[in-house]
Amino acid sequence: MSDTVNEKVRCLIIGSGPAGYTAAIYASRANLSPVLYEGIQPGGQLTTTTEVENFPGYPEGITGPELMEDLKKQAVRFGTDVRYGHATATDLSAAPYKVTIDGEKVIEAETIIISTGATAKYLGLPDEQKYAGMGVSACATCDGFFYRKKTVAVVGGGDTACEEALYLAGLAKHVYLIVRKPFLRASKVMQERVFKAENITVLFEHNTLGLFGENGVEGAHLVKRMGESDEEKVDIAIDGFFLAIGHTPNSDIFKPWIETDSVGYIKTIPDTPRTNVPGVFAAGDVADPHYRQAITAAGSGCKAAMEAERYLSELGK
Repeated sequence: MSDTVNEKVRCLIIGSGPAGYTAAIYASRANLSPVLYEGIQPGGQLTTTTEVENFPGYPEGITGPELMEDLKKQAVRFGTDVRYGHATATDLSAAPYKVTIDGEKVIEAETIIISTGATAKYLGLPDEQKYAGMGVSACATCDGFFYRKKTVAVVGGGDTACEEALYLAGLAKHVYLIVRKPFLRASKVMQERVFKAENITVLFEHNTLGLFGENGVEGAHLVKRMGESDEEKVDIAIDGFFLAIGHTPNSDIFKPWIETDSVGYIKTIPDTPRTNVPGVFAAGDVADPHYRQAITAAGSGCKAAMEAERYLSELGK
């Protein structure tokens, strides 16, 4: 990492999405002159969502990209310097902190708000891209509503997969839980709930080969007991395909300095966005293994900006 500082800022926001943009709105209105780098995916995960119906204030719903564009415009209106760029390295050993952008430019920041999000894990099937927003989803809470009285499948065998399956079971006509192994990894309580649910069918030892459908997902090609002598191809008719195999928090460049849990989610001081490094705050999905909603991310972005403002004022800066 280069030590040549190219620019000094009071508040650097790394990552866009509801957390980053909300932090920017609050930080700019508090005269912190924030600089926000949008990252590899400007607007974050929501830009891959076609319809958002659960963000307050949009009674008719809004598309993910439109919602992010609205938040961005609001941040810019108050003076946020929004830039396209990707943070590639950090030095948080002492304040002011150094962040390298795109491997070359070094920014020195008095406060940093990390809002880099978490990336949903996919199986890596070409069909997941083909049907993105047309039946493939990585968030049951976000998209389950669209599958009322329909048939869906959830992939995964852990607590998250069971939670998603149970949530969807309350909306959908039928839910298939596709599990690679001959058992569930979920806690006993979650397993019992899944087995008790009359409209959930657990397909143990099944792998997904692909999806099919004309104008959206109409079914999935599965294989039972893959690689065994009794291997069997199975097709199921579904309207929606939900991934629940986990998320990867985008926290790698901060790990030498910032405490994370075993998965990589940034640990914050309970009920605050403060990390173990003074003046460095985390907001949104990168620090939230539980909720991962646009509205909770936005709320945490607000908290992070308010904390940054307090931190600077206490230092008399």
